[in-house]
Amino acid sequence: MDGSRNRLPILFEVLNRRTLPPVDLFSFFIYMRDHQRSLDYLDFWLDVAQHMSLCRHYVRELRRSVLVSTPELSLDRERSSPQYEFPDDSDDKESNQRLSAFLRAETPDPSMSAPRRSMGDTLDTPPTGRPSFMSSPMDPTNSSSIAHTVNRADVRASAEKILYTYLLRGAEREIVLPDPILQAISHAIEVDGRDDPDVFNEAKNYVFQAMERDAFPGFLRSKALGNLVPASVMMRLIIGLLAMFGGFWAAFALIFLDITPRSTRLWLILPFLIGVYCLIAHQYSLDPIMGLIGLSEYTFMEFYQVREPYVRSLLVKRSIWILGLTIAIVVALVCLYAFVPGKRL
Repeated sequence: MDGSRNRLPILFEVLNRRTLPPVDLFSFFIYMRDHQRSLDYLDFWLDVAQHMSLCRHYVRELRRSVLVSTPELSLDRERSSPQYEFPDDSDDKESNQRLSAFLRAETPDPSMSAPRRSMGDTLDTPPTGRPSFMSSPMDPTNSSSIAHTVNRADVRASAEKILYTYLLRGAEREIVLPDPILQAISHAIEVDGRDDPDVFNEAKNYVFQAMERDAFPGFLRSKALGNLVPASVMMRLIIGLLAMFGGFWAAFALIFLDITPRSTRLWLILPFLIGVYCLIAHQYSLDPIMGLIGLSEYTFMEFYQVREPYVRSLLVKRSIWILGLTIAIVVALVCLYAFVPGKRL
């Protein structure tokens, strides 16, 4: 986590769990589920990331088994033969390419594999998709969370699961991708027998760019510049309209009944304050009191603390500005109706 970040996070940081609430991965998951209705795209990206972690874990286990069976390699690894040279576990692009190249070199003969469905087949009984990552203890970006020993069959099963869950026509959680990408993935897995992470690179990048373009700006507006979910925003609109109606009704009643003393009209501050406060909170999707105390809503009437420093400062500044605007409008309304001469009808 980069606590000194003096800017809004980018999507890559959110997906890789480098941010804090309310712009963390959990919040983005809720936003994609409840607002965008496109959770399958996020789950696909996470499953591909989890597949990458599985591949790294497999290679690490293979390296460990080789070093245990041939201890002399650990003493003189610089002179080891090429078949014992494994890619490291870092996340950089070059390391990922070495990892994929190593797995491709180990790819078994596809003719020995079990029959698979082709890209044109319809899934009559599609496999069950991965449960939401929020209900799984496995961190999809952390290979150390895989507690059991991984073999090549696990890597193969992971790749096929992604294909059958998201990419085949009629899949249970089919996502929309360009046909050339889908055909290339299907051919690589079903014909070439590949299961290395590079198989999904194009699809993963396409989904990332789609989320970055279509979903992430709205997520930042919702969570970094506001702290209310749509249900709460609508509730404040209803309360605000009712309070303003009550305030105007009471104001005209006091004027046309010529109620004395005139200081009685100062009670109009209550309905006007509630009404203006709720209407402005609806307009900006931001409750200023919640913003000042550092609370944000992730589902209706369920809250968490704002822990991302830059977002916290943004919400505090916007909350102070909204409170000032609310007070100014309320004072103007109360003064207007308090000093209007009464006239009994």
